[in-house]
Amino acid sequence: MTVTFADIEAARVRIAGQVDRTPTRYSRRLSQLTGAEVWVKFDNLHFTGSFKERGALNRLLQLTADERKRGVVAASAGNHAQALAYHGGRLGVPVTIVMPEGTPFVKIDGTRAHGANVVIHGLDFSGSTEEAHRLRDEEGFVFVSAFDDAGIVAGQGVCGIEFLEDAPDLDALIIPIGGGGLIAGCAIAAKAMKPSIRIFGVEAAMYPSFSARRAGQPPKCGGQTIAEGIAIKAAGDVPYALGNPLIEEVLVCQEADFEKGVAFLATLEKTVAEGAGAGGLAALLAYPDKFKGMKVGIELTGGNIDARMLAVVLNRELVRERRLTVYRILSDDRPGILSAMAAVIGGVGGNIIDVVHNRLALDVPAKGAEFDIMVETRDSAHADEIGQALKDKGYALRMG
Repeated sequence: MTVTFADIEAARVRIAGQVDRTPTRYSRRLSQLTGAEVWVKFDNLHFTGSFKERGALNRLLQLTADERKRGVVAASAGNHAQALAYHGGRLGVPVTIVMPEGTPFVKIDGTRAHGANVVIHGLDFSGSTEEAHRLRDEEGFVFVSAFDDAGIVAGQGVCGIEFLEDAPDLDALIIPIGGGGLIAGCAIAAKAMKPSIRIFGVEAAMYPSFSARRAGQPPKCGGQTIAEGIAIKAAGDVPYALGNPLIEEVLVCQEADFEKGVAFLATLEKTVAEGAGAGGLAALLAYPDKFKGMKVGIELTGGNIDARMLAVVLNRELVRERRLTVYRILSDDRPGILSAMAAVIGGVGGNIIDVVHNRLALDVPAKGAEFDIMVETRDSAHADEIGQALKDKGYALRMG
């Protein structure tokens, strides 16, 4: 099965006016942070919050009249689901989506809001796919893969055309890989427009299926990753065959890299990214020397992240930067002791966020108490200054 640049151009004409053309912008802040010249394509600004709309609509528009009537079924962690549900609803095509257990509520609710029938089944994407195939066989639906389909790949390739039109001087594109549909389509389009451009993929360390396949090894996949949008145990055969020859390297990133990407996109770029959507920035943060001085385009694939998870990620980054620091202090349990500690902390500019007393720890004297005091600081140096001030006043600090 092949997908050519002509197929991608045809997909672009087919979906024109029905999918937003998202902006590509140079980011001074991310460039300063990473040492590369960073351009961001904001596919989180699509109506359904992710890049998936191009491929889903292109595939739906290629259905026959009979297939439209029968309806479609798909397995998805959420973004393909929402895109298929939204455009299926617009076109009058019944849509059933099978989602794995643990899919973020924002993606489940978004899919249902677009009129799709949502079935929660399977511990992961593989289990959901099996159920989707069963429904296809029993109900007569047309199965629409999130990535292992030429129509999907061609639709996603429109992203590559838009990227190079808006930023033609790019040296490289960094694109997250789940099943591989996006990177395959973008690589075909970008290489056709600019043969010298370098294509890099990004995978989560918990799900390195594409890179394992390149190395001829069985993938070791599993676990709860913040990048659930690319938590795929096996890359699609179609996108792998199309994209692998065009991809220079697949970079594997740890959970902390994705978390930092989400946090920096929120705090520096003032935009919301889901874990997988921050994959491009995660790669720049994890492999800075590889891209230093290069003009790099990162594909912000989506912004569908639960508000609670976004809050958790932002707070965890504050802890990493020691702008939230816990001081564990062993002291006497007597009136006024807490106010005395607070006076020391406040005296050097710390802001107390929370206090926990522990009087029952067996390694604490019966007439003593352990205090966990969470303090907002300016930075790591300020955190050290507060710790030293507490020690200077005679308080015994433990590792918090």
